[in-house]
Amino acid sequence: MPGRRLPFWPLTAVLTLASVVSVVLSLAFGSERIPVGEVVTAVTDRLTGEAPGTWDIIVWELRLPRALMAVVVGAGLAVAGAGMQTLVRNPLADPFLLGISSGASVGATAAITTGFLGGFGIYAVSTGALLGAIGSALLVYLVATAQGGLTPLRLVLSGVVLSSGLSSVASFLVFLSGDPRAAQSVMFWMLGSVGGATWEKLWIPAFLVIVLAIGMLAIHRWLDALAAGSDTAAALGVNVAALRTILFIGLAVLVGVLVAVSGGIGFVGLIVPHAARLVVGARHRVLLPVAALGGGVFLLWVDVLARLAVRPQEIPLGVVTGAIGAPLFLLLMGRGQYKFGGER
Repeated sequence: MPGRRLPFWPLTAVLTLASVVSVVLSLAFGSERIPVGEVVTAVTDRLTGEAPGTWDIIVWELRLPRALMAVVVGAGLAVAGAGMQTLVRNPLADPFLLGISSGASVGATAAITTGFLGGFGIYAVSTGALLGAIGSALLVYLVATAQGGLTPLRLVLSGVVLSSGLSSVASFLVFLSGDPRAAQSVMFWMLGSVGGATWEKLWIPAFLVIVLAIGMLAIHRWLDALAAGSDTAAALGVNVAALRTILFIGLAVLVGVLVAVSGGIGFVGLIVPHAARLVVGARHRVLLPVAALGGGVFLLWVDVLARLAVRPQEIPLGVVTGAIGAPLFLLLMGRGQYKFGGER
């Protein structure tokens, strides 16, 4: 559908403006409703060094880190999803394909049910999740390379099998705990939330998202060639094995950190890259920025809805992303032909 694609720069400008406006508006919503004017005043007072007002703590210390974390995680998952789909040349690939989410689930579940990382305090679950994610990614890498290299088929099979096994381990840990509160905590974590966001937790995932996105943009031509097939990429002078290894390591580290700070938020990394391809095409030079901006805005408003739908409780983000995203994507795809990897 080349004739129906949207122009890149105007769309990017609109999405950037939408991101800024969405962050500001989202600060008004929560258990306590705050007028938008008061939100703007609270933020500008902080930025200009004025004396903090009535809503300073709620806006600056609680809601703004959460809003920015939602944007960062949404953007990171979208970029990671686009990279994973290119790495394995599979339209069903998402950031959690390689067993990273399941490994993180084992680490987080162990931290919740056994308390073995209790010395880390409030960071125990995040630390366990990060260790589990890195461990599972390393295991997939070793298995795939032992079989002959990081080919798409080996990565997919190794990741799917490992994911199934690790999910069983996490379920077994919950079963052994016998604590219904622990089981509920594990389930909520697995479905994702940015409710624990703080300024201290924000900078690492934000830094990694920016670095990986810039790095992928810098090699966008190589990624386009890899998406067309390994033979095509090799014919164009791309070192396919090295590119796959670098991309795998970068994606594994990024997804591991994102899962550690937000849990297993599904759907964003699977569907947002496809939606971006529908509106701007498959070239990574335009795909990655649009996917990142779209993913950030999407997850931010998902978080707002998750907070408001059943106040004072919160719905896990993974529940909302699937409920909203699936029909939205089907609507987009139904408006015209869609092509991935040369197939319609």
